[in-house]
Parts: sequence; C-alpha cells; structure tokens
Amino acid sequence: MSGDGQADLTGLWQQRWPRCPPVGYKLRGPYQDVWVRFHSLPESKRYAEDESEYAVVLERYNTVLDELFAGADVYVISPLWTTEAEVPPAGPRTGYWQSLLVADDPDPELRTYCHLFAARRPWQRGCIDDLLRDTADDKVAGILITDIRMQRIHHPYDGGADVFLATPGERVRMRNRHADWLSRHPSGL
Repeated sequence: MSGDGQADLTGLWQQRWPRCPPVGYKLRGPYQDVWVRFHSLPESKRYAEDESEYAVVLERYNTVLDELFAGADVYVISPLWTTEAEVPPAGPRTGYWQSLLVADDPDPELRTYCHLFAARRPWQRGCIDDLLRDTADDKVAGILITDIRMQRIHHPYDGGADVFLATPGERVRMRNRHADWLSRHPSGL
C-alpha cells in the first residue's frame, strides 16, 4: 500500500472510529451503541467439531457479511502481533497499513505491537472462507472486515463475530434479524 493509501485509511478510521485504534477487541467498549455479537453455533457452542458444524459457522459469518457488504469492495485487515516495533517482512501479507503499540510495558520484552495489513477486494460470499475457518479454529485472530468508507465492521473471532453498524437503529434491525444467534447473557457476550 502506498503512503497515500495508508494516510487515507488512517484518516477514514480516525473520522469514523476516533475513540479506538483499529483493534477488534477494543472496539466494543467505546462503541456499545452500534455493537452486536453473534455466536457461530447453536447454544453458543464455541468450536465446530465436524464438517456440518463448520458449514453452520461459515453460513452465519457469510450471511452477516453479505448483509453488510454485498456488491461492495471491502478491506480485509489482518494483524501481525509481535514484540518488535519494527515491521517484520510481510511474507505472504501485503498492503502494510500501520503499526500500533497495543500493550506498553517498562520491560521491552513484554511490549506488544500490532502491525496491520489491509487488502482491498470485492466482497463475494465465500471469498474469505479459509480465513474465516482459521479464525473459527483460533489459528488467526484480530481480523477486521470493513467497507471502504469504514462505516461498518465485521470482527470474527473463535466462537462468533462482533459487528459494528453505522447507527444504533441499524444495530437493532440486524440484531432482530438474527435474534437466535445472540448470547443469552445480559451483556450480549
């Protein structure tokens, strides 16, 4: 990603989500009013055990992603977590966006950096199923999928997805459409 592309993404993020860095697990606190969590399996089961359960997991992820992004381009933002401030060689990752100090500590060996890579692609159902399956298996974490204006965010995790909508009203409508995918816990977790 060029320097201008990095600045554009950073500007968009700061305009839309100014109270939080682009780290999925940190968004829920400051953006409760537009947040909803969907579980990937019935009865809030966390991990798929067979192909029929993986089919349910991918169906739920893709259903919500289609509702958010059908017919549009998205950014798939992938983090690389390290204890080094320097950006590591990208390897299979391209599109370096930015690096964040996520956990500061006086001991340099305990500091945690999140190096973010953003890839723009047209959204099509199933286009990131391998990544979603790896997320469901907790092989990768911290992925963000967002429209190119960064108005909506899908943050999959092992067990479900946190979704951040453009307005509280949109949140309510999406929540109601998929009420059977919600946690029974009062906090929504």
